[in-house]
Amino acid sequence: MEKEFKIINQETAYNGFFRLEKYQLQHTLFKGGWNATITRELFMRGNCVAVLLYDPHRDEVVLIEQFRAGAILNPDKAWLVEIVAGAIEEGESAEEVAYRESVEEAGCEIEELLLINQFYTTPGGSSEKISLFCGKVDATNVGGVHGLDDEDEDILVSALKFDEVFQMIESGRIESGIPIIAIQWLYINREKLREKWAIN
Repeated sequence: MEKEFKIINQETAYNGFFRLEKYQLQHTLFKGGWNATITRELFMRGNCVAVLLYDPHRDEVVLIEQFRAGAILNPDKAWLVEIVAGAIEEGESAEEVAYRESVEEAGCEIEELLLINQFYTTPGGSSEKISLFCGKVDATNVGGVHGLDDEDEDILVSALKFDEVFQMIESGRIESGIPIIAIQWLYINREKLREKWAIN
C-alpha cells in the first residue's frame, strides 16, 4: 500500500498560550482506497527537549518538582516530579536548549550530553516531538528553588540516589511519562554509562 494523506481544510480554532488547529483530512487505508473525510483537532505544542541530569560519580539523578495545569483534575497531585525540559525556540538547536534549560530550571552545568532518543509524546492529538538527553553533571551542590520569574516558574530541585529515584517510579510517585522513559533508560544503561563517564 502507498501511504498518502491529503488535507482538505485547515483552520486555527484557538490561538493563546498554545494553538489549536482544526483539520479535515483523508488518508489511504491498509485494505486499499481512501477513508471518508475525518475532522481532527491538533494541539500545536512545538518541539521540546528533556534532559535527565545524572551524576555518575555520586550515582544521583537531579529531579525537579513543579505545578502542572495538566494535572489539576487530580488536585492532590497537581505538583509533578519531573526532569528538566523546555521548548525549542526559533533558531535554537535541541542541544542548546538542553544546556540552557538545565541552568535555568536546575542550576546545573552540563559537562557532557548524550542523546537518548527522539519521540512523539501524544501523537493522537499533539504535534509535540521530544528530544530526550542524558546530561552528565556534578550534583554536589544541587538543590533549592529555581526557574525564571518572567515565565512564572517555581521549581523545586533535588538530587537523589538512583535507587531511590527508581523506587519513585515503582511506587507511582513519578507519574509523568518523559521522566519514566528517561529513568528506565538509565536503569538499563547505568553501569556502562558510569564506566564511560567515570574516565572523563
